[in-house]
Amino acid sequence: MEFGRLTKVDLRNAWTREDTHFTPWLAEEENLRLLGEAIGMNLEVQAVEQLVGPFRADLLCKDADDHSLVLVENQIERTDHSHLGQVITYAAGLDAVTIVWIAKRFTDEHRAALEWLNEVSHDQIRFFGLEVELWQIGDSPVAPKFNIVARPNDWTRSMREATQGPASEHQSFRFEFWRAFLEHLETAGSRLSSSRTPSKGHWMTWGVGRSGFHLTGSVGFRDKWCGAELVITGSDADGDYLALEEQRSDIEQALSFPVSWEFREGRKQSYIRVRREGVDPMDTNQWPEIHEWMRQRLEEMDSVFRSRLSN
Repeated sequence: MEFGRLTKVDLRNAWTREDTHFTPWLAEEENLRLLGEAIGMNLEVQAVEQLVGPFRADLLCKDADDHSLVLVENQIERTDHSHLGQVITYAAGLDAVTIVWIAKRFTDEHRAALEWLNEVSHDQIRFFGLEVELWQIGDSPVAPKFNIVARPNDWTRSMREATQGPASEHQSFRFEFWRAFLEHLETAGSRLSSSRTPSKGHWMTWGVGRSGFHLTGSVGFRDKWCGAELVITGSDADGDYLALEEQRSDIEQALSFPVSWEFREGRKQSYIRVRREGVDPMDTNQWPEIHEWMRQRLEEMDSVFRSRLSN
């Protein structure tokens, strides 16, 4: 067998400028997913070059799991004091946020600064430092890679706890159900991300390419059902739902299964969902069938809604 040789590629070969090349590239769904996998978060882009109060973030994102803000500062050169100042300013002006600083290379003093910030900040402020690299084998496409050089103090502990699973018997069972579902996604080559921490609850969520919308897989462990749904949420939920309902006929024709439309006016959350009754998620022998049913419907909903939401 013949092997190729990895070659490191200069970042400027791919991105000439941070603001007009690297940041728009990172905002693309596939690349943002790569970043999210590196830091263990399910990221959805909110805006590029967004004012956040008196500040301007290169990339404003949301963690789809807990809806907290994630601000990204980019450099395709070595870290400098100017960007460190921006990172500190964000932390000082926002109550709950994760700040991700990406650079070609972190100096020892800037890595130490992030470690110190994670030490002295309260639990609602978290700092990540990541170095970005580009690699190539022969004439193959260039591949990006993110390496964590600084992380929140509880990050390693929380990831270890997630791997080991929660303590209670019910949470442990639900954790195993979703862990098996994520394995099913990976084995099936699903477009849905399998690089997630399994849920401890009755549902898991996936981004669908636009803020205010997400896909949810859910199960009724006690009432014996499973489901898949598009959740429309946020301050514009009513208008967003009605805009989709104008396309109801086309959407229902595009889907291979019937869905129910649930408008909850004024409650900032509405649903387009499908549910299957009469399955028992407590029976591990039924998991493969439940997982396959859920995967097919979530993938189809992703395909049908993603293009409509992007427009």
